[in-house]
Amino acid sequence: MTQSKKPRVTVFATGGTIAGGSESNTDTLYYDSGNLGIDSLLAAVPEIHDIAEVSGEQLLNVGSHEIRGSDLLNLAKKIQYQFENDLADGVVITHGTDTLEETAFFLDLTTQFDRPVVVVGAMRPATAISADGPLNLLQAVALAASNTACKRGTMIVLNDRIHAAFYTSKTNANSLDTFQAPEQGSLGYFLNAKPYFYFTPALASHKPNFEVKNIDSLPRVDILYSHQDASADLLELAVQRGAKGVVINAAGSGWASPALEAAATELTEDGFPVVFATRTGNGFAIKLPEQGIGAGILNAQKSRVLLMLALASGYKHSRIEKCFTH
Repeated sequence: MTQSKKPRVTVFATGGTIAGGSESNTDTLYYDSGNLGIDSLLAAVPEIHDIAEVSGEQLLNVGSHEIRGSDLLNLAKKIQYQFENDLADGVVITHGTDTLEETAFFLDLTTQFDRPVVVVGAMRPATAISADGPLNLLQAVALAASNTACKRGTMIVLNDRIHAAFYTSKTNANSLDTFQAPEQGSLGYFLNAKPYFYFTPALASHKPNFEVKNIDSLPRVDILYSHQDASADLLELAVQRGAKGVVINAAGSGWASPALEAAATELTEDGFPVVFATRTGNGFAIKLPEQGIGAGILNAQKSRVLLMLALASGYKHSRIEKCFTH
């Protein structure tokens, strides 16, 4: 980091509940996402300027369920530009929580620098009584401005906790304490807006890294849900409609219905990547090489992100398989 008086933090805003609003201050369900712009978000927390030299840019202002692959690429390249040109010591992204883990995971796989990247959201809109967004944003800026946050990969901040993007998922549709990594735990916490870590800097084991500078678009990868007596119709249709890879959210340690297993084996023989994740929420999904690719500890949505990046990077089947080895 530079030795200026204050660290420089760039905040990229994308919308979500943290920028949401409603006419009722008790409304935490039917509000409009992305009501407030970056200037309003920053103005609500003037204390951030005591911590860092903060600049902001509005990239999107949508609910996170509307975010597309092109938006992820643009965001990753924006962050890379900030660090390559020494414009920021850390970056914060404000984001809706519904797909926050997908964006954070994407950035974790594509950021080429040791400087902090922090993704932050809120579970209550800005107009709600006891809105959580302002404090979350203050903490996110404090984390991005901290030397102790370097060399830790992309992090997620909500509800006083610091989480590793690689392992963390949204686990509750409504609770403030929704982001969890049940097997790995959190990286740290905040006291008086100051970050404290449980561990020395480290990255997730076997985490692949992708260079997005030369990637112009991401291929289509679909997620299918396996259940008892599931047919292979949707898998076959996904391939027909242009999917370049498929993730099956399977039972247990990666088992799908007989029809899906048979179709996946046939596609695997042809070199088409079919990844099996576990729908249980924790544990490993494993497959024999001829059956498909086991996602390991990654859930279906993160497996999709990883598979898109591997395909966009031109990886062949054997190299894609190694990306999912944990």
